[in-house]
Amino acid sequence: MLFKKHRLVLLLSLLVAACNGDDTKNISVVSAKKITLSKDRTYGMDVIYSDSAHVKARGYAPVYDKVTPSQGDQYNEMPEGVKIDFYDETMRITGSITSKYAINNETSRTTTFRKNVVVVNDKITFTTEELIWDENKKLYSSPYGTVVTKDGDLITGSQFSAPQDFSSYRIVTAAGSGYVKDNMQP
Repeated sequence: MLFKKHRLVLLLSLLVAACNGDDTKNISVVSAKKITLSKDRTYGMDVIYSDSAHVKARGYAPVYDKVTPSQGDQYNEMPEGVKIDFYDETMRITGSITSKYAINNETSRTTTFRKNVVVVNDKITFTTEELIWDENKKLYSSPYGTVVTKDGDLITGSQFSAPQDFSSYRIVTAAGSGYVKDNMQP
């Protein structure tokens, strides 16, 4: 036990001795910039978004962290994922977004979904590893992803974008496979 303590002291001494004079001067500069971070954690966060008394969406996150740094933008982090369901006027689910991780920047009004992101609606299923929702532009974007239509068409490509209701989408450098219906009768 005593040997382990001496070895630790020796290791720390070597680390301090290895620092040159300039590095030790920077230590006081870095420590003078005290950065505080406040984090409020909520378990089982369930949020309902409504407009004019109509429920538009419902989101659930097992863990929801509201982070307030002393410097920089305030953000909300969902480290264990999120699921958001979207509703029409009759309270029928019209689509959903799920991901294993999400982060919302309150200042820029953007939400980034990461890890196994899946968007489902009546027309398509979109999968990617990163999807960004820009609340100001009311636009989703992703550097790449795969769309599967209800008809079974498969489209993979880069620079995916869609309006917030996913009524249409755009993919640059797309490749895929599709089915052609034969409407000819003999």
